[in-house]
Amino acid sequence: MLPREIEALIEPLFDRPPARYTSDHFLVFQAFKDALNRGEVRAAEPDPSTKTSWRVNAWVKKGILLGFRMGAIVDMSIDRAKQPFFDKSTFPVRPFSAESGVRIVPGGSSIRDGCYVARGVICMPPMFVNAGAYLGEDTLIDSHALVGSCAQVGRKCHISAGAQLGGVLEPVGALPVIIEDEVLVGGNCGVYEGTVVKRGAVLGTGTILNASTPVYDVVRNALYTAGDDAPLMIPEGAIVVPGSRAITHPLGRKWGLSLQAGVIVKYRDAKTEGRVKLEDILR
Repeated sequence: MLPREIEALIEPLFDRPPARYTSDHFLVFQAFKDALNRGEVRAAEPDPSTKTSWRVNAWVKKGILLGFRMGAIVDMSIDRAKQPFFDKSTFPVRPFSAESGVRIVPGGSSIRDGCYVARGVICMPPMFVNAGAYLGEDTLIDSHALVGSCAQVGRKCHISAGAQLGGVLEPVGALPVIIEDEVLVGGNCGVYEGTVVKRGAVLGTGTILNASTPVYDVVRNALYTAGDDAPLMIPEGAIVVPGSRAITHPLGRKWGLSLQAGVIVKYRDAKTEGRVKLEDILR
């Protein structure tokens, strides 16, 4: 079934729920998940004509939400006495084989069905990838990292230990978190609310980015924020570290308070490339 054919079936099924779901409906949803697993459909995809260079595919988000609506809670435990698991029947663990070319290192990771995981991806335990996510070739997802629902991660990225890429399923028209190719997300970073991190950027340890976070570029004398019609966007090759900004309210000055901010301290250079290149040995 072609993506446009699946879309034509998913849209009315989501917008006008039937009294009961039939076997034909479940076949449509399975075809939709298979297309997600193959990377043929995505919650968001590159589009140079938009401000962010990305386009949301709202119908794909509808399809994922439809799965939660259709599914019943079932026992997914391998051993119920030792480790019980109960979830919607429509979203089991994603199937892999050695031929998939994906390294899933033993130790408790979980990848939900309905996401694209390209050849060469490395999953260090424990980590979690949610439905609708997209992981490009040779990307590394480190221990205790989260790739939330519909987050899009490009090629040769490193999502470091403890990093969180937030999920954005609703509203269906909202852009999910976008991590473009060759981005390094440092340990314990958090990227949320549809933030776009452009190609080759580096987020230093502990950097938090969301729709309320201003990012100050001391190299280019610029300020980046989210707006009503655009998410926060981190420029290509930027190196962002955690910072703060003073509260100018009198009580803020009295108590010496400040709010979280991001600071771009430099852009990638030969020294940066050398440090990032070290990660290739893991692949």
